[in-house]
Amino acid sequence: MNTITTPGLTSRPGTALTLQPGQVSLAQLRAIQQGGVRLSMAASAYERMRAAQAHVQHIVDEDQVVYGINTGFGKLASTKIAHDRLAELQRNLVLSHSVGTGDPLPDAVVRLVLATKAVSLARGHSGVRPELVDALLALANADVLPVIPAKGSVGASGDLAPLSHLACVLIGEGQAKIDGQVVSGTEAMRHVGLEPFVLGPKEGLALLNGTQVSTALALVGLFQGESVFAAGLVAGCLTLEAIKGSVKPFDARIHEARGQLGQIAVAAAVRELLDGSAIDTSHPHCGRVQDPYSIRCVPQVMGACLDNLTHAARVLRIEANAASDNPLVFTDTGEVISGGNFHAEPVAFAADIIALALAEIGAISERRMALLLDTGLSGLPAFLIADSGVNSGFMIAQVTAAALAAENQCLAHPSSVTSLPTSANQEDHVSMATYGARRLGEMARNTAVIVGVEAMAAAQGMDFDRSLNSSELIEAQYALIRSQVPHLDRDRYLAPDIETMRQWALATDWPQAIVRHLPSQQAA
Repeated sequence: MNTITTPGLTSRPGTALTLQPGQVSLAQLRAIQQGGVRLSMAASAYERMRAAQAHVQHIVDEDQVVYGINTGFGKLASTKIAHDRLAELQRNLVLSHSVGTGDPLPDAVVRLVLATKAVSLARGHSGVRPELVDALLALANADVLPVIPAKGSVGASGDLAPLSHLACVLIGEGQAKIDGQVVSGTEAMRHVGLEPFVLGPKEGLALLNGTQVSTALALVGLFQGESVFAAGLVAGCLTLEAIKGSVKPFDARIHEARGQLGQIAVAAAVRELLDGSAIDTSHPHCGRVQDPYSIRCVPQVMGACLDNLTHAARVLRIEANAASDNPLVFTDTGEVISGGNFHAEPVAFAADIIALALAEIGAISERRMALLLDTGLSGLPAFLIADSGVNSGFMIAQVTAAALAAENQCLAHPSSVTSLPTSANQEDHVSMATYGARRLGEMARNTAVIVGVEAMAAAQGMDFDRSLNSSELIEAQYALIRSQVPHLDRDRYLAPDIETMRQWALATDWPQAIVRHLPSQQAA
C-alpha cells in the first residue's frame, strides 16, 4: 500500500525534517513514526538549552539546594547530595528506574519517543546539554532504537521506567536494536559515533521525567485510528451498495440541521465517495423506507468518532511539544520551579477517547457485517454464498468480527479512572496513561480485522449483481480488494484473506474525500 503524502514532506528515505520545539505538527509526527526521515533541531533552540544548562551549573557552583539538581528524588527530596557525588546520583537514578517489563515497544513508538524527548528537552526548560538532544536525534536518524519494555509506567511522575531504558543507552547501559539485532548500549552509541555520556546535574532526571512514552503510544494509536476510520467509511459505502441502501440519510440538510461538525464531515465524505454511482439511482421505488441504524446513522456514529479523534489529536500535538519534566528552569527570572507537568492526565483522557472511537468504529462495522449475512434484511444469499448449506460462506467470519468487537468493548473501559499511589504516597494520584495508550495498538488491530471482514463481505455482496457500477472511487476500492482477495464461490481457508483485509484496513492510501477530514492531515 502507498502512504498518505505528509504535507511539506516526501516519503523518500532520508527526507530532512527540522524540529521546531513547540511547533512540531501532527503531520511531522506521523512522518517520524513511519521512519525514513532525517531529523535535526532548529538552530534557535540551542541558545535556550545552553542558557538553561548554565543556570543549573550556577546553582551547583553556588551550592544552592534545589530539587533534582543536588537532592535525592521523590520521598528523598530533602536529602542533599555532595558535589562529588552528583554524577553518581544521576547515573544511579537511571539504573534504579530501569525496571520495565514486557515486550519491547514497537519501532514506530520508539522513533516518536526519541523525537519527542528531544523536542521536550530543546524547549530550554530542562537544563541539559544540547549534546544529549543531538544524541537522541543521532539514534533516531540511524534507526538505532533503544529496547524499551512496554510495561511499568503509571503515567506520573512521567514515564519513569520506560524512559530510563532509553536513558540507559545514552550512558552505555541497556540495549538497543540495530537492523533488528539487539546490541549493548555502548555498542549502540558507538554505532552513531558517540561515547556513552557521564550525566551532569539534573540530566538523568530530565531524561526520565516526562510523558513521551505515553504520548508516543497514543499518537500511534491515533494514526492507526485514522486508518481504520477511513477504512470503516469505505467499508460502509461498499455495504450500502451491496444491499442497495438509501443515500437519502446522507443529505447535507439533515446534518446541517444538527450542526455537529464530525457528522457533517462524514456525510460529506460519503456523498463524495458515492458520487456518480449508478447503483444509487437504480432503485428509487424499491420500498426501502429506512435502513437499519448501522447504515442510516453512519454520519452520526462515525462523525462522533471523528470528533473524538480530532480532540485527541489536538491534545497529543500539544503534549508532543511540551516541556513535561520536573523541575523546570526559567532563565528569564533565574528560577527553578517544581511542578507536575509529568502528570499525563491529558494523555490518559486522549487515549480513552481514542479507545472509545476505535470500539465504535468496530462495533458499527460488525453490525453492518451481520446485516449483509441476514438474507431477510439484505436481500442477498444467506451468508453470502451461492450454495449455502454445503458451504458456510461468511458465517464464521462474522463470529470473528463479533468476538473482536466484544473484546474492544472491554478494552475501551477508561484507564484514566484508575489510580494507585506510589513512592510512599508522595505520588498519590497517577494517570495510568501509558497503559491507556498502549492498549490502543491491540484495539486498532482488532478494529482493522472487523472493518476488513466487512469490506470483504461487502465486495462479495456486490458480486451477486454487477449489472451496474458504483462510483469511480468505490469501484476502485472494490477492484483493489478483488485484486487481493478472490470471490468466495465455495468454502476455503479464509484466515489469509482476513489477514490481507486487516492490512487493507490499516493502510494509509485513502481517497481525498476522507483524508482531508483526518486530523493529522490538517495544517499545523
